Amino acid sequence: MNNLDPNIFSGFRLLDIIDILLVAIIIYYIYSLIKGTIAVNILIGVALFYGIYLVVKQMEMRLLTEIFGGFISVGSIALIVVFQQEIRRFLIHIGKNISLRRKRFFWSFLNTKKTSQIDNGEQLKPIIDACRSMSRSRTGALLVFSRYFDEEYYQSSGEYIDAPVSKRLLESIFFKNSPLHDGAVVIVDFRIMTASCVLPLSDSEDLPPQFGLRHRAAIGVTEVSEAVAVIVSEETGEISFAKDGNVNMNLSPEELEKILREEL
Repeated sequence: MNNLDPNIFSGFRLLDIIDILLVAIIIYYIYSLIKGTIAVNILIGVALFYGIYLVVKQMEMRLLTEIFGGFISVGSIALIVVFQQEIRRFLIHIGKNISLRRKRFFWSFLNTKKTSQIDNGEQLKPIIDACRSMSRSRTGALLVFSRYFDEEYYQSSGEYIDAPVSKRLLESIFFKNSPLHDGAVVIVDFRIMTASCVLPLSDSEDLPPQFGLRHRAAIGVTEVSEAVAVIVSEETGEISFAKDGNVNMNLSPEELEKILREEL
């Protein structure tokens, strides 16, 4: 027997389906940003707190209902305070992606097919040679490759250089006695735009304990932008590559060159 009311979906519109899909996308997008961070534990605690409030309210426990209700009445403000870093990262991520896609769409009309097919092997050579040399000497380095140079995002925290990439220049910047060796070098179109640049650190709890500030900064900048990063460990000389918050570790110079050829 079929007891299902045939008119149960009569008021269901196409816009309702779109509404549900958009909410699902937003929830997934927010979860992907806070996944692996302490914010997940806070969110679980908030959900449990609200669940307890519903239970005591249903059981008509007036005192507890008043206490929990008082906290929930100011919950929106408290959530903004608690999740201020995640909200900031969420807004930065959206703004950066929109800006980058707009610039990419504009430049796609100016770049010819011949330009896009130019082999970048010669341009990568000084970068690979510098990484190989710094890996052997265990010189810590952090190189960020960005498709576009955002003055407000990069230049405000670093020293503006705007010079062609060269092996000696990279080694000089990251030399341990150099005043610019702390921070990152930002490279755009094979030009060193800034050095000693301060990057946002990743607060993910899933990172290995041996990751230092360079690795966390590389992961952090790739989480909030479309940039990629190369890290040379000062302790081990190991070369790593970061993209979209993920890290490929223990790369040889040849493996690094292959990855950069595809990414750049």
